[in-house]
Amino acid sequence: MTSSETPAPPAIQEEYFLDVPTGIEVEAEDEEVPEIDRPWNPEQIRVNSKQFSLRNALDMIDDESLELAPDFQRGRVWKHVQKSRLIESVLLQIPLPAFYFAEDVDGFMRVVDGLQRLSTIHDFVRGEDGAEFALKGLEYLGEAVEGKRFVDLPAPWKRRINNAQIMAHVIDPTTPPDVMYDIFKRINTGGTPLNAQEIRHCMSKDRSRGILKKMTSSEEFNAATNGMGGHVRMNDREMALRFAAFWLHGAQGYIEFGAMDPFLQRTTAILDSQQEADDVKIDKLMSDFRKAMKNAHVVFGDQAFRKWPEGPDHMGKYPINRALFEAWAITLANYGTGDLERRTESIVGRARSLMTRDYRYLEAITSSTGDTKRVIHRFRATAEAADAGQ
Repeated sequence: MTSSETPAPPAIQEEYFLDVPTGIEVEAEDEEVPEIDRPWNPEQIRVNSKQFSLRNALDMIDDESLELAPDFQRGRVWKHVQKSRLIESVLLQIPLPAFYFAEDVDGFMRVVDGLQRLSTIHDFVRGEDGAEFALKGLEYLGEAVEGKRFVDLPAPWKRRINNAQIMAHVIDPTTPPDVMYDIFKRINTGGTPLNAQEIRHCMSKDRSRGILKKMTSSEEFNAATNGMGGHVRMNDREMALRFAAFWLHGAQGYIEFGAMDPFLQRTTAILDSQQEADDVKIDKLMSDFRKAMKNAHVVFGDQAFRKWPEGPDHMGKYPINRALFEAWAITLANYGTGDLERRTESIVGRARSLMTRDYRYLEAITSSTGDTKRVIHRFRATAEAADAGQ
């Protein structure tokens, strides 16, 4: 098919979470691409198993030596009855499934697998500011403890909770980050598995978290994305991280990594490092990001970062497309707003033509979007479209 022929419009699917649309287009990857392109050296995988009492684990949470991933609300989605029945299981002395923690070089640990369970127990036993809850909908201990909060339980029940033992597999800090990330992907088999950005959030440090949160809390970002900041699945932070990755490395720099996961993982490590990205560099990153978001809104309005083919506009808008976001955001950061305002009609016309007539471009923003050739093509074609009307 030539670029002058009009391909069949691609099927556009929106991601859902708990049966609610998230506003983000599904990013279809090639199922034949293997998870790992080379075997890891088994000697690099260091996982130690440790046993803790729940009292000990809760103490570590309170003194911040065990971290429940700040700003991570994705793991706190259980309903009241689900939470209560977890506590009931502890009271019945049913062993809990093993937890996975990640340890850093300073001895601090982060919960990676089991965040919901540990958060629930902490809320029940030591919750403050409304986080605590009363037991409800129990199956076996209803008459004894139904409707009671932890403070209301008889002393023997409190001791049973505090003394309950949990098993935690602790990933040693000497495990290479890419190996650690793959371990987390493999153990991530809970009821609603974490997505890639949620795993990165659990593995990262305060600095990168703060940078991404500040980027996605900006007025410019929320104007361009119709209030995407604070996204329930952290897709907002992944979008900001993608901008940072291409801002730091460039589209050509992506070739060295060959896939999105290691590319974004490396960028997270850079953002966490004052030596690799000092405050001056981060300030420039923030400034360029806000500029890009402002320019995107100026040019595309409420259609920014969404597929917008030629023809009669459909009712509403398509969900945000992450491949379009990274390509247009990086490109538009290089232009003055006044220049773009004068050429908006030409740029929009060229962009919509790409999304209607250029089959190769449609492929590059629809499926296997991490393929190096598709990444390079969409950045090149987007840059040419941004020059329209000059």
